[in-house]
Amino acid sequence: MNRDAQLELTHHNSQEARALLDELCDVYADAYGVELDGEKVTAFRGRALKALERPRFELVTARSDGLLAGFVFGYTLPADTFWWDGLTPEPAEGFVLEDGTRTFVLAEIEVRRAWQGAGLGRRLHDAILASRHEERATLATGPGADAARAIYERWGWQQVGKVPGGTGAYFSEYTLYLLPLR
Repeated sequence: MNRDAQLELTHHNSQEARALLDELCDVYADAYGVELDGEKVTAFRGRALKALERPRFELVTARSDGLLAGFVFGYTLPADTFWWDGLTPEPAEGFVLEDGTRTFVLAEIEVRRAWQGAGLGRRLHDAILASRHEERATLATGPGADAARAIYERWGWQQVGKVPGGTGAYFSEYTLYLLPLR
């Protein structure tokens, strides 16, 4: 893998992303240094399949010499979302109201270990958010994600609180962040 090779960023819709799912899982496994057939990748695959069904799904990939080096994807929160349920501290009135066009969820951002620390994550982050029309973006981090939280905060994300993990969630609690887009 050549970190200095030209990286090509491409935007994909959900149908195109579905065809790339195995490659996305491979990048995810590499990013975390885990086995492709392990529990962590299986959980990611399940989240990705659910995300593909979400409204206004978008994937941005980065390729170097044909190899998928990293990706980011997300979707718009629907009006009937559970995303904000149980948010503490109690948010301001109207904060959790969604209309299906207000908030973009940055669901996953993953970079192969060979490209980590080279700015690719930031390029992917900026590429997907630049194309969005929502008012704001949100993301969630699990326990122990101190390094990721530090990066997000450097990029301008603001912590809004914590929510409990729902039934079948990978973690029992998540820290939520918000970033204005307009």
